[in-house]
Amino acid sequence: MATEALFCCDEAQARPWLDRLDARARIVAALAIVLCAVAIRSPWVLLAGAPLLLGFALACGLRGGEILARLAHAEGFLLVLLLMLPLTVPGPAWATLGPLEFSRPGVERAVMILLRVNLSALAVLTLLAGLEPSRFGHALARLGVPEKLAHLLLFAARWTELVRQEARRLHDAMRARAFRASTSAHSWRTLGHFTGQLLLRALERAERVDEAMRCRGFSGRFALVSDERFRARDLVFLAGLGCVLLGGLLADRAA
Repeated sequence: MATEALFCCDEAQARPWLDRLDARARIVAALAIVLCAVAIRSPWVLLAGAPLLLGFALACGLRGGEILARLAHAEGFLLVLLLMLPLTVPGPAWATLGPLEFSRPGVERAVMILLRVNLSALAVLTLLAGLEPSRFGHALARLGVPEKLAHLLLFAARWTELVRQEARRLHDAMRARAFRASTSAHSWRTLGHFTGQLLLRALERAERVDEAMRCRGFSGRFALVSDERFRARDLVFLAGLGCVLLGGLLADRAA
């Protein structure tokens, strides 16, 4: 089974420089950037951090077109915020367009949300999107996340692909019978049968997996085994990132 990226459903890409880092260091770094982006109140500091984070993403092997394509998924929601917040947040008018009045606090709040979301998404995309789900789950467990949550993530990462394979087989069978989706009653009935069959096959597969795990002595806990070690390069990476984030926080206080 092809391993998949965390951030989206594309295959994980090899990023030699980042892949040498411990997964825990990458998770901590992403979390630190997100928290720092939320804590900073100056839009100019956030705007200055955007090219730095973008340059870091490009240095890690991401392509500009790929970054824009991934961020485009969040821009639709942010566009709605940019239009609605200036109209709904009370305050002095920033601009008027006929009967519409855009408030200055609403514009400022929308811009801050836009910058914070994009910086956070870019940090997660750069640091976590290339992590295999199994590696990500093991790293979370070693960071102290409850084992049940880590196990749930590991199961979901594997089970999503199995359900997708079942859905693909059912879809191929429907296409072999010349099925074409439409708004007719027959089409809706067929799609209902498709959904029911998919759920039944997933349930049957889950029962077989449960029996196989019990035969192998599964007692409710996985042995989370990982050969990753926290090395000097991880410490240097986190220390450098900490200095940059501290500089951003100090600049924000001075602004």
